[in-house]
Amino acid sequence: MNNLEIKGDWNIAKGKLKQKWGNLTDNDLEFADGKHVELYGRIQKRTGQSLEAVEKAVKEASSCGGL
Repeated sequence: MNNLEIKGDWNIAKGKLKQKWGNLTDNDLEFADGKHVELYGRIQKRTGQSLEAVEKAVKEASSCGGL
């Protein structure tokens, strides 16, 4: 998944990720161009989930099919 895919519906995706992992904050989910790896790391650190699980959750939350 590239950062343009993530940015498309990012506000919706943030809400879904907060629902999935209630301990995430807006600061944890701040997304900047080229920083998606850092974003995944923040979520992984906060939730204790594997990188693969975080990537999958972000993809599901930001995909049009998951809306």
